[in-house]
Amino acid sequence: MAAAAALTAALTLGLVGATAPAQAAKVAPGISGLRILLTNDDSMQAAKASNSDGLGLYELRKQLCARGADVVVIAPWSVQSGKGSAVTNSGSFRLGQTALPAGYESDCASAPAKGAVYGVCTGTDACSSTSGSATPADTVMFATRGGLAATVGWSSPDLIVSGTNAGSNYANSVNDSGTVGAAITANTVRIPAVAFSSSNASDWSMPVANYQATAKWGADFLAALNNKGLLLQNKFVLNVNYPDVSAGAPARRAKWARVGDSTAWAHTYVPQSDGSYAIEFELCTGMKICTEHRKDSDWLLLNKGHITVVPLSWDRTYGVTEGGRTYQRVKSFVEHYKATA
Repeated sequence: MAAAAALTAALTLGLVGATAPAQAAKVAPGISGLRILLTNDDSMQAAKASNSDGLGLYELRKQLCARGADVVVIAPWSVQSGKGSAVTNSGSFRLGQTALPAGYESDCASAPAKGAVYGVCTGTDACSSTSGSATPADTVMFATRGGLAATVGWSSPDLIVSGTNAGSNYANSVNDSGTVGAAITANTVRIPAVAFSSSNASDWSMPVANYQATAKWGADFLAALNNKGLLLQNKFVLNVNYPDVSAGAPARRAKWARVGDSTAWAHTYVPQSDGSYAIEFELCTGMKICTEHRKDSDWLLLNKGHITVVPLSWDRTYGVTEGGRTYQRVKSFVEHYKATA
């Protein structure tokens, strides 16, 4: 599969606002016809047995295309977990392609863009196993400032979907998550966006069943939101976490939640005999910052088996409440949305 010609990060500076395609009168559109940019922080490789390097992206792509969306993937070339909204400020980007994972090759074949999948690496050489990678935020900026135009002729997507992430993104992890960071980056340029994350199993593995459940529920959720005219708003993004269902217990209904005020995962730095510091990253325990205080937090509700939906914005100004009527309408929709699987 031939890779696209090398493209630099400075392709185009202009942005075009997202607009919804025309909809037939009295017909519930769902997401049929929507141009969706799909990205993540796990890469588009989907080559590891652990299912941690982008398999969730392909499950979500499959479900979105099955509902008639026109989906293009422009994602990091390699795993970029924990990169938040970091961006690359110099150098060059190049697009690379690989064979699609077995079983996903024809999922979007009938869509106008044919389900194009690209990974973005750094440098001017062809993307390879030793290439550096664009960050999730890079992929959004690159795609919307020339990358989509150069590959499939889109000026802008109608919607950006980030995920499905391998593992949950709640509490303080929303600041580190590249999956969430990509959605926040979309919000900074006023393009509607939703981020999806799938929980690990109890043994910390990443079952395909969790990706599949997240993708099916997620695609239905997006369609239902759009039918109410609530999907293509750009005041805030939605961060969705789906619980572990691999043991057979179904997900509980979606809950409108707040970001937890605790530290879910903690970094520690352990001195080594050679003068270096080993970086360790593990579930937070034994410290005051590990205690969750918000009863409506994403962390506590997810641990109870609920799907959680949290509104997030690029604006970190303390106390700002700019959602207004749109915020209240989306919140009410989530609180009354019954589907769980």
